[in-house]
Amino acid sequence: MTDYKSDLLRLLSERGYIHQMTDATGLDALATKQVVPGYIGFDATAPSLHVGNLVSIMLLRRLQQAGHKPIVLMGGGTSKVGDPSFKDEARKLLAEETIASNIASIRRIFERFLTFGDGPTDAVLVNNADWLDKLEYLPFLRDIGQYFSVNRMLSFDSVKLRLDREQSLSFLEFNYMILQGYDFLELSRRLGCRLQMGGSDQWGNIVNGVDLARRADGTEVFAVTTPLITNADGSKMGKTVSGAVWLHEDQLPHYDYWQFWRNTDDRDVGKRLRLFTDLPLDEIERLEKLEGADINQAKIVLANAATAMCRGPEAAQAAAETARKTFEEGSAGADLPTLAVPGSIALIDALIGLGFCASKGESRRLIAGGGARVDGEKVADEAFTIVMAGNPVRVSAGKKHHGLLTPA
Repeated sequence: MTDYKSDLLRLLSERGYIHQMTDATGLDALATKQVVPGYIGFDATAPSLHVGNLVSIMLLRRLQQAGHKPIVLMGGGTSKVGDPSFKDEARKLLAEETIASNIASIRRIFERFLTFGDGPTDAVLVNNADWLDKLEYLPFLRDIGQYFSVNRMLSFDSVKLRLDREQSLSFLEFNYMILQGYDFLELSRRLGCRLQMGGSDQWGNIVNGVDLARRADGTEVFAVTTPLITNADGSKMGKTVSGAVWLHEDQLPHYDYWQFWRNTDDRDVGKRLRLFTDLPLDEIERLEKLEGADINQAKIVLANAATAMCRGPEAAQAAAETARKTFEEGSAGADLPTLAVPGSIALIDALIGLGFCASKGESRRLIAGGGARVDGEKVADEAFTIVMAGNPVRVSAGKKHHGLLTPA
């Protein structure tokens, strides 16, 4: 581990956030001398962010914890274009009203992780539509376009992969990396921003902004990217069978969010505690050394801490209590996903209605594989129908997903 002088880089390094940096020595020196405003951009393509965005949110939290200023850049302008990075096809273009609604919704997430205000280290939220919407094409080409090399842009993995697969890459999307570089220049000019952070897949776009600020204004700015956050088996974190793990409770129940963290692979517990909680490092080191059944206690600590940070302490406590009742007592906690049923329902439909399966085919495969239970009893008949007799019925998909059917 590098012996950094600044609290910022020591904190990021100790907790495993650093993958690549431009001029680490320069950034380290700057962070010891002044408050460093730093930003990460988020496109407003949905009403909520998901767990895949969480490491970036935590980066901004760490920046503030180290005494610096987080800038949340919402892509009100770039969301109209779409980031082509590592996408197989063009994104659906969104209406301005939808983008504005998404930004308002997403802001609520950041307010749980950051302290906003007017102070020198308080977070601010800005929208790149404030400057991108006003650009005039010819002046932009003349003043900014001269600093970008198409040869270099074609070499970035985000573009190269699309071209190598002979997949269409529109000129609209190709402009995205120029706009992202221009965002850094504007934030440097408007807010004195000196640092852009993001995931490793954004390295090319971020370096474009570093180069642009240096060539256009002679300003020294810096970049930090995080490693791709994967599970121990190599799969991308946050991708589940049932879909994205959303940060907003109206898109994913508290219990399901808690359960996502509780289901962490034994090998990932220490890494996730460092990245996604504020627990002290010595406590994390103690927890990650637990073995056998004891490691489950570390997973519960992780689930409680991560859920409390994103959803609030009461949500974490309720989810933990639901899990305890479900797994230890065999009863049903109040926080399980529920489905109101009038009369009766086929088990394959109940599994879909509770969000455990995406289709009837998936439900049939789960039942055939012995993964479906009704009130704790395995059901192997795909034609099985649940008749509501006045009491809630517990439906389980595998060992980790449980829900309640209630009389309508």
